[in-house]
Amino acid sequence: MKLAYPIILTEVSEKHFSGYAVNVPDLDIDTQGENIAEAISMARDAIGMWACFEIDEGRKVSQPSNMDNIAVPSGSTLAFVDIDIDAYRRAHDSRSIRKNLTLPSWLNDLGEHAGVNFSQVLQEALKTKLNIQDR
Repeated sequence: MKLAYPIILTEVSEKHFSGYAVNVPDLDIDTQGENIAEAISMARDAIGMWACFEIDEGRKVSQPSNMDNIAVPSGSTLAFVDIDIDAYRRAHDSRSIRKNLTLPSWLNDLGEHAGVNFSQVLQEALKTKLNIQDR
């Protein structure tokens, strides 16, 4: 699911922080970044975490509002952050799951005798087979 949420960027220059404050008005999320690129990246990450939580809780992800309905304070800028929720989940989901598999008894015995970590071997083999770089 690909969405683009409106965000409000406000330049901040204070004693303890200089950069950009970000508000995602549709989701009542605030974050920040030292520059515009980092602020947008932080907003995308916050939106992704929020969406994954909502989905995990069995709730629907709310759709972005129309930009005409967003009140932008003076001195701030309206922008959009796009996010592919499914891709975000795949990239950030490090949960382990249990898989039941079958292998010949003799191979299992040899592997156990050699102290092979079967889960690790399977992960490495799948990454090689799927051309996935370590993350």
